[in-house]
Amino acid sequence: MPQIAANFAQVRQRIEDARKRFNRSDSVELLAVSKTKPVSLIEQAWQCGQRHFGENYLQEALEKIEQLKDKGIHWHFIGSIQSNKTGLLAQHFDWVHCVDRAKIAHRLNDARGGERSPLNICLQVNISGETSKAGVSLDELPQLANEVARYPNLALRGLMTIPASSDDFSTQQRPFAQVADALKTLQQQLPEQPLDTLSMGMSNDLEAAIAQGATFVRVGTALFGTRAPIERTP
Repeated sequence: MPQIAANFAQVRQRIEDARKRFNRSDSVELLAVSKTKPVSLIEQAWQCGQRHFGENYLQEALEKIEQLKDKGIHWHFIGSIQSNKTGLLAQHFDWVHCVDRAKIAHRLNDARGGERSPLNICLQVNISGETSKAGVSLDELPQLANEVARYPNLALRGLMTIPASSDDFSTQQRPFAQVADALKTLQQQLPEQPLDTLSMGMSNDLEAAIAQGATFVRVGTALFGTRAPIERTP
């Protein structure tokens, strides 16, 4: 527990220092990436006041959600989405950060149902054009946003991105700035949508992301350390 507490304190201090450095008056939420981490570590993080957790693997996440159902946790899905898993995603998660196809949005909307609050959606932008990563291009983004905005059971909250890795601060900032500009454009085009979220920045570049407006930073290793992956079903 002491090490987990120290890790969370250190990352939260990095976030707060960056907010002050870049004159951010709004909040920046820490999203703890808990994929492959056991429930015991998530419970320790919860005791440190953490409430937002991100998972990549559905079956693994469902087990954790069930075991921790009384903790008041906000669960975020941040992995690749298979069409046949959208029903479970819509039923068990509060946020889905990685929508990049209209088909997925349609299925999530249908599975969410009108008896629950709308599912919070971020559209994934492949800002660096890497073929190994999912996401739409900036050119494709407006059409997808318009599609998602039509669905009553989805709340289009913003954009998510994972740029190409770099250790140079200026280089890190450029793709984040592009995604922030894209969000501003969408806010003008879709004023009825609650477009207030930029999910971007991880352990090595969260300061650059905060400089460009990130509202969620997704951090895993700096919080939980490295660990061999557990056996899982995607």
